[in-house]
Amino acid sequence: MRMIVDETSRSDPPKQIEATVSRRSFLKSAAAAAVFGAASPHTLMAETKEGMPQRALGRTGEKVSAIGLGGYHIGKQADEAESITIIRSAIDRGLTFMDNCWDYNGGASEIRMGRALRDGYRQRVFLMTKIDGRTRETAARQIDESLKRLHTDRIDLMQFHEIIRLEDPDRIFASGGAIEAMVEAKRAGKIRYIGFTGHKDPFVHLRMLEIAAANKFRFDAVQMPLNVMDGHFRSFEHQVLPRLVADEIGVLGMKSMGDPFILESKTVTPIECLHYALNLPTSTVITGIDSLKILDQAFEAAKTFKPMSKEAVTRLLARTVAAAATGRFELFKTGNRYDGTAHNPQWLG
Repeated sequence: MRMIVDETSRSDPPKQIEATVSRRSFLKSAAAAAVFGAASPHTLMAETKEGMPQRALGRTGEKVSAIGLGGYHIGKQADEAESITIIRSAIDRGLTFMDNCWDYNGGASEIRMGRALRDGYRQRVFLMTKIDGRTRETAARQIDESLKRLHTDRIDLMQFHEIIRLEDPDRIFASGGAIEAMVEAKRAGKIRYIGFTGHKDPFVHLRMLEIAAANKFRFDAVQMPLNVMDGHFRSFEHQVLPRLVADEIGVLGMKSMGDPFILESKTVTPIECLHYALNLPTSTVITGIDSLKILDQAFEAAKTFKPMSKEAVTRLLARTVAAAATGRFELFKTGNRYDGTAHNPQWLG
């Protein structure tokens, strides 16, 4: 609401205000997305592995699959064996980036992925998980629990989960904060790279980057929503993505389909959602894969993706601008149903 008040006259009729803001949002979104799409076609058309494009993870020197397997959805199958089959099938086909989190499905997601990564599969993936702890003690405990569940002695990328509050950066970088546990774990060889994730507001992401810089720390990767509607509303693409690209920080896109409410708008298809996110300078686009059918969909998106023209980006954004105006299809930004740490504050420590 503040953006609407700032950009339009209070005397404008409500419908005129919405139309004015929607048009401005669309023009800004189209321009930004077209610039990104046109600027990096060679980066986007990277090398492939078993048919899956591989992309650079920021300045780390690592290559990861352009599509990443979401950890939350892999813990929802009634039969654990199905989860393991999905994970191993993805790896066998060239998908290397594994997403997870200490709190997903009460730890079941990490446990299932850990079992799937036995028998040599661990060596074939780039393994990422997240922790919720904001204190040194809580973070250290969660790091060790994740290592145990995943049956590994080293996590490739460990991220601070749900950076959604303005005070989260302060708590993490305070004396006795979680950053101390992360740095210690890295020195001990338990983790290789450090990042953070959040889904609420781009301003919080920017504040996390600023507080880190003030403490002479630079993240290796950052995860955030990037989709066909984000550019029109509280945009991570507009506000955070340019900063990450400039600083050579790996960009982890998530919620390309709004989990899955963007699809309910009937403005775009799943493949179009994935193509849009892949067209941005993302290292990987993490998507929920809860069946072999959805796994096929992810590979179809990767196989058919080509850098989009400015005109194609503009047309796609034009279809979503009205639906995106109020954020009603990006509920992770506007409500707390996705805020696990808000419902379970004890996880923060």
